Amino acid sequence: MDVLLDLLDPKWWLGMLGPVATIGVIAIIFAETGLLVGFFLPGDSLLVAAGIFSTAAAAQGLGIAPLSLPTLLVFAPLAAIAGAQFGHFLGGRFGRKLFEKPDSRLFKKEHVEKAEFYFEKFGPARAVVAARFMPIVRTFMNPVAGVLEMDARRFFVWNALGGVVWVEALLLLGYFLGAKVENIDKYILPGVFVIILLSIIPIVREVIKSRRTVVPEPKGRHHAGR
Repeated sequence: MDVLLDLLDPKWWLGMLGPVATIGVIAIIFAETGLLVGFFLPGDSLLVAAGIFSTAAAAQGLGIAPLSLPTLLVFAPLAAIAGAQFGHFLGGRFGRKLFEKPDSRLFKKEHVEKAEFYFEKFGPARAVVAARFMPIVRTFMNPVAGVLEMDARRFFVWNALGGVVWVEALLLLGYFLGAKVENIDKYILPGVFVIILLSIIPIVREVIKSRRTVVPEPKGRHHAGR
């Protein structure tokens, strides 16, 4: 349980990264959006925390040097875009073979199914942008778009739009909170759970809605084998 809390706590990541925290955040954003094993990384909360700890007061409370906000504002979106493009390339290159491994602690086929559900529900463009704000779906949407043969140039346009809006909004939100709220570092972990809860609400709502929808069986199918 302690290990899980550490993985969810962006303060733990930033404290562990120490003097290379700015570069570490950029690398984690690439991994979370581009590598299938990166879905457990704290993308949303890490961006907010990075913005918070780019202020001197918050960084001093954590015992690290302030992160470079200008560097994050430039390179974190680029990492998010590059990671997603890499995921799209993997999906297009390897197809469904990419998802044929059995379930494990780090991989569940239901993650892929959720990404496919949103791809079909919203359409390719909206799904790529909306997925940026959904943990887990964000990671698997990119290879799914490749598997489903979304054009690479079209994917890039919507990937870039979603990546810039997602990263810049959360970084600037964190910076604003770090500058305005005293002792903000005390509220990081509770804030993480709020972010996770808000992020999964759309997923839970769609799952409940899909389970309530009963598709009637066509007449005559009961005796199809006769």
